[in-house]
Amino acid sequence: MGFLLSKLTSLATVVLFGLGFCSFFTSTDAYDPLDPNGNITIKWDIISWTPDGYVAVVTLFNYQQYRHIQAPGWTLGWTWAKKEVIWNMVGAQATDQGDCSQFKTTPPHCCKKTPTIVDLLPGTPYNQQYSNCCRGGVLSSWIQDPSNAAASFQVSVGRSGTTNKTVRLPKNYTLMGPGPGYTCGVAKVVKPTKFFTADKRRVSQAMMTWNVTCTYSQFLAHEAPPCCVSLSSFYNDTVVPCPTCSCACQNNITHPGSCVVPESPYLASVVSAADKNSPLVRCTSHMCPIRVHWHVKLNYQEYWRVKVTITNFDYRRNYSDWNLVVQHPNFDNLTQIFSFNAKSLTPYGTINDTVMLWGTKFYNDMLVQSGPLGNVQSEMLFRKNPATFTFDKGWAFPRRIYFNGDTCVMPPPDAFPHLPNAGFRQYVSLLTVIMISVSTFAFTYAYA
Repeated sequence: MGFLLSKLTSLATVVLFGLGFCSFFTSTDAYDPLDPNGNITIKWDIISWTPDGYVAVVTLFNYQQYRHIQAPGWTLGWTWAKKEVIWNMVGAQATDQGDCSQFKTTPPHCCKKTPTIVDLLPGTPYNQQYSNCCRGGVLSSWIQDPSNAAASFQVSVGRSGTTNKTVRLPKNYTLMGPGPGYTCGVAKVVKPTKFFTADKRRVSQAMMTWNVTCTYSQFLAHEAPPCCVSLSSFYNDTVVPCPTCSCACQNNITHPGSCVVPESPYLASVVSAADKNSPLVRCTSHMCPIRVHWHVKLNYQEYWRVKVTITNFDYRRNYSDWNLVVQHPNFDNLTQIFSFNAKSLTPYGTINDTVMLWGTKFYNDMLVQSGPLGNVQSEMLFRKNPATFTFDKGWAFPRRIYFNGDTCVMPPPDAFPHLPNAGFRQYVSLLTVIMISVSTFAFTYAYA
């Protein structure tokens, strides 16, 4: 009996440990193997004290290599630790003032316990602007445009502490970019930021600084994948489409209006009448807003050529500053690319098999809504490495593709276009020759 009890106790301990261990790994974990250090850091710098609070500069730094925030832009929120109010803001604004009825003179900018902050729009008057503000909440990725990968605003906070010891850090930070997907940690006090004058001859520092780190998870951002991949090649007539129901299943019976047929005479009225923020995709077997097509186009003696086409199937959404991340072992010998920009990523140290692609400014950096112009395309030229190059077993196709930082659904490897079986064809041809020869000999012998 004691032995059995001991065994049960040990089993219970293992189960509890396993449950505790598994609790650290949920479907919303935001680790990205291609960008392990990618995050958005929100930094608060208190630059001066006021009679009832402080003035702080808040800066959002997008340290993600290939994930950006596009229009309608970021939305930042938090919960005040005490009864703080926002007296004034420069370079951003609170979306709701809240109840400020207790203030008899000039009311604060925002009295809500949980303010929601958004960036100002381009064209804002200069006296309301702050450095790195007023882009409508758009943040570029770190690789595409580091000069526009940060946004700042100034906030004057009242009814708070007036020293480092009495200030209480805001909590429960939230970041929408522009939809869900980001999870923010707790605020942590760090070394005060140092500021240099333009001539670099004087240094000043913030009274107090704290950081908040927000990470992205595709599981939180999308209920279903937002893109898929199709494949084709010059050596096989088969075009491998996106897997059926990659992003959703077409069902206008139970979900009428979930997609639109391009030839519909009511297409224009449906697109213009409905909610602009909700997707309206073309009726397809995959039901994805974005399809990436990889076509192995040509084979030369020392090179081979690929054509990449990105198609927008959403009738309501334009993708500004889009980007594509592709994994393929031959990217270490990418010789030339046409009409796209390219930069190598090395998430695995010395292994150079990942490249980020994005459009040329003012030419194809905007992927417009579904229609005749709703696609962008480019071609890439690779130098062959005799030790690894082959068209066999789907080697010429990508291992993984991301669009705007989200993983796209790939066809299964056994569906990749394959090389024609030359041996089999040669065998059939030889057999045919032999049969014809035998038949001819028999016929001649019979009628000789």
